[in-house]
Amino acid sequence: MPAGQNIAVIVLWAIILIGGYFLLIRPQKKQEKQREAMVTSLAVGDSVLTTAGFYGVVIDIPDDNVVIVEFGGNKNCRIPMKKDAIVEVESANK
Repeated sequence: MPAGQNIAVIVLWAIILIGGYFLLIRPQKKQEKQREAMVTSLAVGDSVLTTAGFYGVVIDIPDDNVVIVEFGGNKNCRIPMKKDAIVEVESANK
C-alpha cells in the first residue's frame, strides 16, 4: 500500500469515530444531564411519573436518593422510592 492510501484510511477512520461520537455519545450525555437536573429540582408537591407507569405526588424527600410518593386520592398509598425511578416531573408551581 502506498503512503497516500494509509493516510486516507486513517483519515476515514477518524471521521467515522468523530461522527460516532457526535451521533451516539454526545446526545446520551446531554440527556443524562437533563435527567439529573430534573431529579435534582424535584420538590414536595410535584406530580411525577414512575418507571412502572404510575402517576403520583411527592409528599416528602427524606434523603438525597429517596422520595415518598403518594398514589391515588385515598392518602393510604404512600411509597418510598428511589429518585432514579422517576421518569417525568410536572412542577406544582406551574
